[in-house]
Amino acid sequence: MVVPVPEHVLTGEPRRSVPPAPSPGATVPPAALKALAVLRIATGVIFLWTFLDKWLGFSYSTPSERAWSSGGSPASGYLSSVSVGPLEATYHSWAGVAVVDWLYMAGMLGVGVALVAGIGLRVTAVAGPLMMFFLWLGEFPPARYLSDGSPSMSTNPLIDQHVVYAAAMVVVAVCSAGRVWGLGGAWERLALVRRHPWLR
Repeated sequence: MVVPVPEHVLTGEPRRSVPPAPSPGATVPPAALKALAVLRIATGVIFLWTFLDKWLGFSYSTPSERAWSSGGSPASGYLSSVSVGPLEATYHSWAGVAVVDWLYMAGMLGVGVALVAGIGLRVTAVAGPLMMFFLWLGEFPPARYLSDGSPSMSTNPLIDQHVVYAAAMVVVAVCSAGRVWGLGGAWERLALVRRHPWLR
């Protein structure tokens, strides 16, 4: 019987250890997952705060007398103030429309809860950026001038906070960041979610 001689014995080079193959799901280091969890929660709190402030009127961006709970329109202030972009007239016509208010508040609440809890991140990675796109159109950073001819004061022709929020939603969903400091793991084990993975 011929016994094979290891290559490092023949060449005289020191033996090299073979690194173990990465296990599935271990491609993101634990520290990075924790950082993504912080990003997820912080972004979610932004949306939850917006919902609560518009609903109850904490007198930050929404005075108490203009709160949704007091009969105010949570989306009308933003929509009526749009002064640039291809949908300016459309947004003005939407101001004060009840269905638009409900969709706006449902979006803020849904995105905020999903991000903070770490559940439904795949749905959020689609619905959230879509909502941010409509808000981006209201700001319309590419415009140098507003409809009245005054400077828009846009600091960047493409990227604003809405693009950053949308990117954060996609990143935390792709990296399954809801499993760290969130309910993502328990959510994924639900029978409904197992049958419909797009709900993860």
